[in-house]
Amino acid sequence: MQGTNKKTLSMTFDQTPDFRYSEALRTLRTNLLFSGSKVKNILLTSTQPNEGKSTVSMDLARVFAESGKKTLLVDADIRKSEVVQVHDIKEETVGLSQILTGQIPVEEGIYSVAEVPNMDVILAGPYAPNPTELFEDEMCEKLFNYIKSLQYDIVIIDTAPIGTVIDAAILTRYADGAALVCEAEVTTRRLLQRAKEQLDRTGIRFLGVILNKVNMSKSGYYSSYYSYHKYGKSYGSYGYGGYDNPAHASSTDRKG
Repeated sequence: MQGTNKKTLSMTFDQTPDFRYSEALRTLRTNLLFSGSKVKNILLTSTQPNEGKSTVSMDLARVFAESGKKTLLVDADIRKSEVVQVHDIKEETVGLSQILTGQIPVEEGIYSVAEVPNMDVILAGPYAPNPTELFEDEMCEKLFNYIKSLQYDIVIIDTAPIGTVIDAAILTRYADGAALVCEAEVTTRRLLQRAKEQLDRTGIRFLGVILNKVNMSKSGYYSSYYSYHKYGKSYGSYGYGGYDNPAHASSTDRKG
């Protein structure tokens, strides 16, 4: 199966990204690489919807691929994926929900991204009313075993918000580490702590917090940047900090 030729799809990306945003993504990529050579499957989740998790997931996968890493993005947010619409995918596609229900072979759900060499993607597929059961099914294990056989350098798993559903907690069994995306000045300390505790209960290695949609016009960046508990202001849209070994990144305020 490893010799199967992948289908290619075309995706629209922002052609004029802000320099600080691009630099922040590269810094975030570097910091994640410093998490260790064994951290290859990275799960991203959030406390609640609309914090920009899927935008971070897609753009992080893209910068990993642009650096020469063989990268796969798995859109596992099959409850509310907007990737096809946001990235203006015109081709008729299949996705994760169809793989997990046995409607298509595993290998048929992996696409190469025409605009980004080294980047593959598994789309979410049609809405499924029972994602929890699908992620607990043996087909999900079969999928990730197949992904492992393809020897990707990095796999980004974009999951539904852990603060609202348990999908991310189930999928941690296929990840080497997890990070939380939160929205500056919107996500409360209590929500973030609760989400962190939910991840901790799974035993997954916690990589840190990605602070999104930061208001760059406000002061206080240097005073709070290096403290997770302050959820500090970053230079721009993303601040990344772990509990034990803080690492950080920054960018402009992307709303996606």
